[in-house]
Amino acid sequence: MAILVLIVMTLALWAAWLGWDQHRDVQPDGSVTGPYEAWQVIGLVLTLLVPVYWAASRRYIAGAVLGVTIGLTGAAYYDWSDDSSGLFMVGVGMVMVGSLVVTGAVSAVIASVTKADPT
Repeated sequence: MAILVLIVMTLALWAAWLGWDQHRDVQPDGSVTGPYEAWQVIGLVLTLLVPVYWAASRRYIAGAVLGVTIGLTGAAYYDWSDDSSGLFMVGVGMVMVGSLVVTGAVSAVIASVTKADPT
């Protein structure tokens, strides 16, 4: 159940922070950046800490790690799959591995420094 809650929360947070911004910025030198600004990604990461803390402090480590990883990977795949270069899968893979590693480490730290809360 915790996995499903985390997946849904992650998808909702992706949509709130990143899903609405699809505009790429063209710089004066002709380079293209975007579509996300740093503050959007930082906001997503910081707000994801809340559900991860909730799950990890209750010892739902697998729910925290897998829920966030599946949610971010699915959202990235859906959001980036219209890329004509085909390289979007590289980015999706990086999101998957990065979120798996970071969420696992953060969940382990949270679980080790908090008492188990049965509620």
